[in-house]
Amino acid sequence: MSKLKKIREIQNLTQEELSEKSGVSSRTIQRIETGKEPKGYTLRILAKALQIEESELQTEKNEKESSTITNKKQLQKTILINYATLKLINLSSIPFIIIPPFNIIVPIILMLILKQKNTLTKELISVQILWTIIAPIVFILGIFLKLGHQFTLILMILIALSNVFIILRNAIEIDRNKKLYYRLKFSML
Repeated sequence: MSKLKKIREIQNLTQEELSEKSGVSSRTIQRIETGKEPKGYTLRILAKALQIEESELQTEKNEKESSTITNKKQLQKTILINYATLKLINLSSIPFIIIPPFNIIVPIILMLILKQKNTLTKELISVQILWTIIAPIVFILGIFLKLGHQFTLILMILIALSNVFIILRNAIEIDRNKKLYYRLKFSML
């Protein structure tokens, strides 16, 4: 199986969808998947459409001679993100917003079960961890203001809705641009 076909299938794209996304004809994609080496413009545009490095689409001449460690690193790099699974992991936090530890535990369990230990998934869970740390602090500060029970109730609702908004906005961005809208430059995992 060619590298292009593996990557395309991991990203849940058909040849036609990849053709639309990249502007490369379906016939050219078929040729590449049956063994023709992509070059020049075609290589660049396919790599850009799949959000990978150009070298990941090229076959190496000494591939059999490379060590298993190098192969594992390339495989981890080539194993791209299953965006449908990433969206599921993201949305799994919503039912557990009221019980904060579970809005982190459930996505971590799903990440491990669905084998999605990639940077985007870790960033997604890191956002939930940060929210879980900040939310009680904001709530306690609101209580210290002593503005009454109604204010406290409104504050609790706003804190929960803020997390729903973050989760839904990230889900929309995953669908549209295959990235997170709210993300951290570091991972807490």
